[in-house]
Amino acid sequence: MLLNVDFLCRNFSCSWLNYNIFENNMSHIYIWIISFLAIAGVIIRPFKIPEAVWALAGAVLLLVLGLIPFSDGLTGIGRGTDVYLFLTGMMLLAETAREEKLFDWLAAHATRMAKGSANRLFLLIYIVGVVVTTFLSNDATAVVLTPAVAAAAKAARVNKPLPYLLICAFIANAASFVIPISNPANLVIYGRHMPPLLHWLHQYALPSFFAIVATYFMLRFTQRAALKEKIATDIAIPTLSTGGKTAIIGIAATAVILLVSSAFDIQLGLPTAITGILTSAIVIISARKNPLIVIKGVSWAVLPLVAGLFIIVEALNKTGITQTLTDLLHQSAANSVTGTAWGSGIITAVACNLMNNLPAGLIAGTAVQGNLPELVKSAILIGVDLGPNLSITGSLATILWLVALRREGLNITFWTFLKLGALIMTVALFFAIGALWI
Repeated sequence: MLLNVDFLCRNFSCSWLNYNIFENNMSHIYIWIISFLAIAGVIIRPFKIPEAVWALAGAVLLLVLGLIPFSDGLTGIGRGTDVYLFLTGMMLLAETAREEKLFDWLAAHATRMAKGSANRLFLLIYIVGVVVTTFLSNDATAVVLTPAVAAAAKAARVNKPLPYLLICAFIANAASFVIPISNPANLVIYGRHMPPLLHWLHQYALPSFFAIVATYFMLRFTQRAALKEKIATDIAIPTLSTGGKTAIIGIAATAVILLVSSAFDIQLGLPTAITGILTSAIVIISARKNPLIVIKGVSWAVLPLVAGLFIIVEALNKTGITQTLTDLLHQSAANSVTGTAWGSGIITAVACNLMNNLPAGLIAGTAVQGNLPELVKSAILIGVDLGPNLSITGSLATILWLVALRREGLNITFWTFLKLGALIMTVALFFAIGALWI
């Protein structure tokens, strides 16, 4: 009798264990399906529904179905605090500058310097894009530079402004690993183990150079037909308002603060937010403007988009993907560092376009921690930073660029950008990763 009871207990325990394993596996499958559909919605934008709606819908569904506890959802949202603050500061700076016609003033100067040459204007904008991305981050290039370039195209009276605006999207990612602050994803990947600036430059100076140069020549090659037209030379330089001058000081101060914060390993979000809010407040008060004019002009939908992506990443981590990737990386690196560097860099670059480089960077950042060869970690970082040039939703910077483009009454389809990105990104990625061995 006791034997039968013991047998029944063991049988029940095994059945219960099998049921738990099955239920756990099913929850993982549901997480993958919902995450895939949400990210696909962000990328494709079916029915022209905004990206933020798809990201939030996926996040809410994961929480409501109990696939991720609300506490973990809040943890995921909390991980993005620095990004929210950073974007808030940058968007306020950009909108304040736009409202004070700073971009029109800068555009007039750039167009006059081009002296009627479309190729010269193209090069000038590209150089400015490199500087802005390097010292203010790739998101700043999308938010701050895009309106300025749109204004320059109008001032030059060009028939096809898109080639010049494409610079803002491509250079935002191509120059995003010159220094640590060039892309917030760099801080995510290295975490608390960020190398000193001189070590960073030793590691990434040549890859950055090749990425920037290759992207320039490939982009110019693909846009060569549009760059044959003449541009206007009779450009009137508008008077810059006091608010515009304040905005310039605010942008310059932000660049300095970001460099200092990076040097002292301080998170960039809060300093950027404070600078942006202070600059906007000073301009609004001095010009006696209604603050709602600036507030309404900011694309606030970007913040819930980022929050939704952070929740989705938190759910994906529950499926064990991070640990699996970590194990695979270490096993592969033990066999061949060179092969792992090339393979992981290319796979990461493609993955960023399948799920956006923000969640991809968060997952990669966790996977590369530990005793992993520096060459492999560098290749992955290049993949996260440069890979998003393949598609319009590969990075947060490109999404911000797309939002800025729509505000100017322009648009570009997913497939049009993909055809360009497949050529431009691939060539630049090959040179950038290859430069790690020089």
